[in-house]
Amino acid sequence: MGRRSTKREFSLIPDLTVLWVIGLVLLLAWTLKRFLIAPLTEVMETRERAIRSALELAESAARKAAEATAEFETKTAAARAEIYQQMEENRRELLARRAEILDETQRDAESNLADATESLKTQTAEARAQLERDAEALGLAAAEQVLGRKISSN
Repeated sequence: MGRRSTKREFSLIPDLTVLWVIGLVLLLAWTLKRFLIAPLTEVMETRERAIRSALELAESAARKAAEATAEFETKTAAARAEIYQQMEENRRELLARRAEILDETQRDAESNLADATESLKTQTAEARAQLERDAEALGLAAAEQVLGRKISSN
């Protein structure tokens, strides 16, 4: 039986189709790089820069907000302390004024009491003197009536 010998030869030198495939692959790689990968990379880098910028702005805003909050709290505490100090000063002034008014009122009351006491003593002395005069006059009148004649007073 005869064996048929079909020997295929493999050539180490590429034929033209291999060169066409390599050329098309290179063209495809260049096209993908130019129209897909480069724009995508640019968009991704732009987004990364935008995100980094937004993060920096957010951190800056957070720092400024913290500083503003601290400044607000400091000013609020200072204002509160000043208000408390003014209230304490007003309270002390009012207490001092109250003490002055009480002292003045007490002096007026004591003065009025002294004046009233003096007036009462004067009125009492005048009333006694009047009573003595009236008693003497009544005594003389009674004696004149009893005696039936006029009596002179000495």
